[in-house]
Amino acid sequence: MAHQLENIVESIKSKVRLLKKAKAKKKAYVKMDKSASVKVDIRSRKARSLIEKTLKAADNPGKRTLS
Repeated sequence: MAHQLENIVESIKSKVRLLKKAKAKKKAYVKMDKSASVKVDIRSRKARSLIEKTLKAADNPGKRTLS
C-alpha cells in the first residue's frame, strides 16, 4: 500500500514539474507599444511639469536653479 502511494506521489510531482516547465516557456504577456495618444499625454505632462518649475523659479527671483 505504501509503495502505491509513493508511486502516485511521484507521478503527481513529475506532472507538476512538467507543467511548471511548460508554463515557464510560455510568455506571460505580450508587451504592447505605447499608442500615439499615450505618447502625447506623456509629453504634455512633462511640458506642464516644466512650465510649473519655470513659474516657481520666476516667482522666486533670488534662486538661480530650476530644481
